[in-house]
Amino acid sequence: MSEEELGFRPQRAVRWLDPGVLVSTGARSLMAGVFGAYADKRELQGTLPATTHTIPGDELWFDYVADLGDGFDATYSVASLIAAPRLDVGQTLPRGRLLVMGGDQVYPAATTEAYEDRSKGLYRAALPVAPPEAPRLFALPGNHDWYDGLTSFLRVFAQGRSIGGWATEQTRSYFAIELPARWWLFAVDTQFDDYVDAPQLAYFRAAASRLGTGDAVILCTPTPAWVPAGSGGRTKAYDTIRFLMREVIGPTGATVPLMLTGDKHHYARYAERDGTAQRITAGLGGAYLAGTHRLPAELVLPPAETRVPGPPATTRFDLAGRYPGQAESVRLAAGILRLPWRNPGFWRLTGLLQSAMTLAVLFGLAKAADPVAGGVVAQIGAWFPAVFATTLLVLGAVAFARLDLPRTGRTNAAAGVLHALAHLALSVGWAFTVRWLDRDMLPEGATGEWLLVGVVVVLTPLLVGFLAAEVVALYLLAVNRFGINSNELFAGQGVEDHKGFLRLHIGRDGTLTVYPLKLARICRRWRPNPDGAPTEPWLLPREELAPELIEEPIRIPRDPGGPPVTAGEAG
Repeated sequence: MSEEELGFRPQRAVRWLDPGVLVSTGARSLMAGVFGAYADKRELQGTLPATTHTIPGDELWFDYVADLGDGFDATYSVASLIAAPRLDVGQTLPRGRLLVMGGDQVYPAATTEAYEDRSKGLYRAALPVAPPEAPRLFALPGNHDWYDGLTSFLRVFAQGRSIGGWATEQTRSYFAIELPARWWLFAVDTQFDDYVDAPQLAYFRAAASRLGTGDAVILCTPTPAWVPAGSGGRTKAYDTIRFLMREVIGPTGATVPLMLTGDKHHYARYAERDGTAQRITAGLGGAYLAGTHRLPAELVLPPAETRVPGPPATTRFDLAGRYPGQAESVRLAAGILRLPWRNPGFWRLTGLLQSAMTLAVLFGLAKAADPVAGGVVAQIGAWFPAVFATTLLVLGAVAFARLDLPRTGRTNAAAGVLHALAHLALSVGWAFTVRWLDRDMLPEGATGEWLLVGVVVVLTPLLVGFLAAEVVALYLLAVNRFGINSNELFAGQGVEDHKGFLRLHIGRDGTLTVYPLKLARICRRWRPNPDGAPTEPWLLPREELAPELIEEPIRIPRDPGGPPVTAGEAG
């Protein structure tokens, strides 16, 4: 397990509410958004070869995994299953000849070293040398891959360098692959939910010129834009999807019976009502688990508000499968109450903030107790620190509540204000407690003064900081009922279990079968395998990896004339 022997350093899972992670990731996100608007790497890729790829054969087994470059145990557990020659889940599923990574191959932000330590090195260790027929690997960037402007992503995945036994061959951040039995896979890079750039649009128009009536396309996108769009919201990303379906794929006579994405760290499948189309989110590749109990039961697509013109006819999709299940997701959400223990850095942050607030209030109370000291102007100045700190607290809490904006801005703002008031009440209450201790409980003189300093300096960060972290946890649990800060509710926990990926099979008859796989418990103890065959993994699990089906396999006919049936129903 040493860095010298493995060639990478195993990393623990990212603590998303750690102050350092929050600041660095926020800064990278801001810079990527600003500079990406002026120097879009996708437009520069127009000078790179525009290759349309082909996977030959009469049938094909392949895998889809997303949101994978996080902690070693979770990411390597999934990589070990993907690399295994076969999986037994009641039926035998052979290893795929193609691996599609659907976004966020690294956390918290893209660097060459981070890719090596969190994804590339792990997949190399899981399949060091290619079997007789090397599986091929393609990757689509997510928002975290974009945090360095896509520089590291292109170095890792777009220069033809093998990752262990997996061969890479894409030349751009997007790609089109011709699959067997008249199936295609289009993977679209929408940057930060932005438009499709001109070189990318030309690339997919050229690829679509080879489509015809009866062909079917699997469309891979970086985010499940159909969920907010179909439940009453609006995203630029779904406008992009609709434009591609209407203007690029639609005129050829081909259909899009399946869309795949990650970004949300759960499994969710929406099935077309009275039809064949499926919309699947599968972001279980290694990052913290996200809940499913706030998912809408129905989607109406396209949304009423869209900038892409088209016929008024709409299609309804029903939530047909999810992992974790609704009851389990609700149970897991309550784990946020362990927030201070799970994120000690966040505990330190709330302790620091509460110390500053308490001192500001104590300063104001001390000046207020001596009204003749300096007059009215001095009295106003005495409360300025507390008022300034309160203003920052309210603005910060409102900004935090507006991160996802799933509801109206006023609802989010109200939640933020109430959150700030709860922290303010804690600070004021503690300040009055300190004054009571100073006047009635502590001895007079130097001893009492030192004890008072100890109470403020020690107990405020430890005790009040802990309570403030719990206030945040209770806030996240409460506002989740209104769909606010749902992502932060689970990011603060960093649940590493409940992982998975998709194994797919295109049959000779043109039927696509999706096997959604889960790993309820990852492995946390590994042993070296120095005497293994070249194609065997470098590290083997000391705890059993037991993959299971999330739900019955989904059969999707290439011909949209009939509804999909489960593999069990098809015999």
